[in-house]
Amino acid sequence: MSSYPRVASFKTPSAFRARLTALGLDLPCDDSILPAPESPLAAPIDVDGFRVGNRWVIHPMEGWDAETDGTPSDLVHSRWLNFARSGAKWLWGGEAMAVVPEGRANPNQLIIQDSTRDALARLLADTVEEHRVANGSADDLLIGFQLTHSGRFCKPFSKTKMEPRILYRHPVLNAKFRLGDDYPVFSDDEIERLIEKFIAAAKIAESCGAMFADVKHCHGYLGHEFLSSHTRPGKFGGSFENRTRFLREIVAGIRAATKIKIGVRLSSFDFVPFKADPAKGDGKKLGPGIPEDAPRPYEYGFGANAADPVSYDLSETYRFLGLCRELGIVMINVSGGSPYYNPHIQRPALFPPSDGYQPPEDPLVGCARQIAVTAALKSRFPDLVMVGSAYTYLQEYLPHVAQAVVRARMVDTVGLGRMVLSYPTLPKDTLGSGQMTHNRICRTFSDCTTAPRNGLVSGCYPLDPAYKGMAEASELKKIKAAMRV
Repeated sequence: MSSYPRVASFKTPSAFRARLTALGLDLPCDDSILPAPESPLAAPIDVDGFRVGNRWVIHPMEGWDAETDGTPSDLVHSRWLNFARSGAKWLWGGEAMAVVPEGRANPNQLIIQDSTRDALARLLADTVEEHRVANGSADDLLIGFQLTHSGRFCKPFSKTKMEPRILYRHPVLNAKFRLGDDYPVFSDDEIERLIEKFIAAAKIAESCGAMFADVKHCHGYLGHEFLSSHTRPGKFGGSFENRTRFLREIVAGIRAATKIKIGVRLSSFDFVPFKADPAKGDGKKLGPGIPEDAPRPYEYGFGANAADPVSYDLSETYRFLGLCRELGIVMINVSGGSPYYNPHIQRPALFPPSDGYQPPEDPLVGCARQIAVTAALKSRFPDLVMVGSAYTYLQEYLPHVAQAVVRARMVDTVGLGRMVLSYPTLPKDTLGSGQMTHNRICRTFSDCTTAPRNGLVSGCYPLDPAYKGMAEASELKKIKAAMRV
């Protein structure tokens, strides 16, 4: 199987740039980390009429450790306080919140509904206050909630039982997840009722003090699946107008009922699902990812090239961002693909989770792909404020690349996900001293994904002391050992 050099093996920025050149990647990388005020990442930015204090963003991540009633647990609270201390001035939702209990991706996901309102309000207030204490002021902190329904990937009541809600019958994913040809599809009436739940959730978010609501359209979840519903009949499928009706009706309802700002986290492109190559496993590792067999033209992706669905086509993505502009949505958090069926394009990593496959390309290619797509979108829509994704695998050179792409106006702000589980103060450290604490850098071991895939809480078991000492850490080691047999 292919072996790729680890980022830590590149001891200088020039050595790292040489690897990028060898891969044919046009990715800017500065020679040093610039502290504030010299760093482009230190510059404030106007976001929908609000002055955000710097260019670092904390991405929303799916938590597996809330209480079963959908309220925040002590672990959720601790994680959000870490985000508050990070120094980032834009917290994009903390983590996904299901608008209905049956729409959760796991039984311990946060739920945003009347019964959880007070607990969510306390969580947000504590986060803002912690940010103020740790950073001197919260007046330039932008914080919101991410609203979601997990659709095809619902697992709401049992850690071992999926209960998918699908919009159409996907020939690859239905087979992959053992859904029969008669598996029920969301009806138009059910969708209309769900739209009302999203609107109600946005009202709750506003009452909690959230400054914006993200109507999630990424990673294979329900909002994203609407965009690929080419084969669905009726008013929520087929034409672009119908496939975006879900967003348009939610936005109209939110605008009528609240004054809250709206953002969208978007999988801007997709590929056909991948699987581990069974011919190339070695008994210790799964094989590298290869595309699943799928019909051509491929009618089941958004931003996918129908003729060659291992490449992207941004024509509809441009159209979607044009719609966002028409709807007055200026906050766009750009991602790609899905962690469930093509994780190498969504969150590049050298080490796959338990249900994944070995990387089919140097993960730097995946980082550069998302950065290039975001740059293309930013060039076409300079008035939209875009958050970039897929930076964690850059590791030592994450700040060097981040400040270079912001300076070059390839993106407005840089988002961090997995990295802040192991190293929450990366933004504060780099802006403060131009230095990183190297033993806190995420090495993409994927434990934060393998753990929840096996029913454990999600966190950084290798590097976060709070998780190292948990009983789950020993259980995770056993799970990983069994994977290698």
